[in-house]
Amino acid sequence: MELGLKNKVALVAASSRGLGKAVAWSLAREGAKLVICARNKKVLEETADEILMETGVTVFPLAIDLTDAERIDWLIRETLDLFGKVDILVTNAGGPPPGDFIELNENDWKKSIELTLMSVVRLTRAVIPAMKEQKWGRIIHMASASVKQPIQGLFLSNAIRPAVIGLTKSLSQELAPDQITVNAVCPGYFSTNRVKELLRNKAKQSKKSVEQIEKDLISQIPLGRMGNPEEFGYFVAFLASERAGYVTGTSFQIDGGFVKGLM
Repeated sequence: MELGLKNKVALVAASSRGLGKAVAWSLAREGAKLVICARNKKVLEETADEILMETGVTVFPLAIDLTDAERIDWLIRETLDLFGKVDILVTNAGGPPPGDFIELNENDWKKSIELTLMSVVRLTRAVIPAMKEQKWGRIIHMASASVKQPIQGLFLSNAIRPAVIGLTKSLSQELAPDQITVNAVCPGYFSTNRVKELLRNKAKQSKKSVEQIEKDLISQIPLGRMGNPEEFGYFVAFLASERAGYVTGTSFQIDGGFVKGLM
């Protein structure tokens, strides 16, 4: 299927590795020009080089801490200076640290709100004027399956990420007259460094092996495996495309059947 993404300009946050990187790859393979960002400049530039060498698309890596409001404004200005527009925004910031409620202090909450919620708010607010001017845009928020089914040990994620879903639904109504769609994607368990870290943390707490923890987890996924990041990237590329023009205000779980709820 031709997705109509050639020469679209996409900004993908936290895209040096993991699911963010998979999204950047999928958009590049469809011909989109990219701005990718993350904190680790070295890893980010390596990712940009990989994408450029394989796809030949224009890729600009810009190192940034997504908790810094001024740097987010700089990121959008740089993107507009480079390309003159932003067609697609994919927000992402990794996940807040694991922990149960009693273990988390006020600073943990403040830092996680800045990273998980406010980075989304700031990035989105910064791209809206340019998208409104061109009467076209795709905003995709990367959240987590925890917004639909809380995950034990991820209290911060369980509590903060649903705010991103509320933002998604509200913005979809406000921006629809300008032909800007706003959706959220809620990944379950994929083979990423983030998931490996969570498995190691749970193994340490439970005094079980990482292999046993992984086996127990996979037993809860009806498809019987963790996802490949590329599978996630392909879905996001579709949402970013011309072909998904009638899809807005929706949160999609991509989880191999992990979430058991009806909605």
